[in-house]
Amino acid sequence: MALKIDEDCINCDVCEPQCPNEAIYMGPEIYVIEPDKCTECVGHHDEPQCMSVCPVDCISKDPNHPETEEQLMEKFKKLTGQA
Repeated sequence: MALKIDEDCINCDVCEPQCPNEAIYMGPEIYVIEPDKCTECVGHHDEPQCMSVCPVDCISKDPNHPETEEQLMEKFKKLTGQA
């Protein structure tokens, strides 16, 4: 399942550089996670790096983009050219 950033985001800029898939970018008001690029760090790390560094815990799983661990790994492989 892709992750999402909610309205509690304080635009602190710590999540964006942590994303190995470059899925995080500045939206009109707060940071946004591109679901097509988010693998929850599967294939890169043991846990989502953005969630681990977020000082206000505003990043959570996006129920609008449910994915299994296997689907996230397949997305990782496509994004990194390993498919």
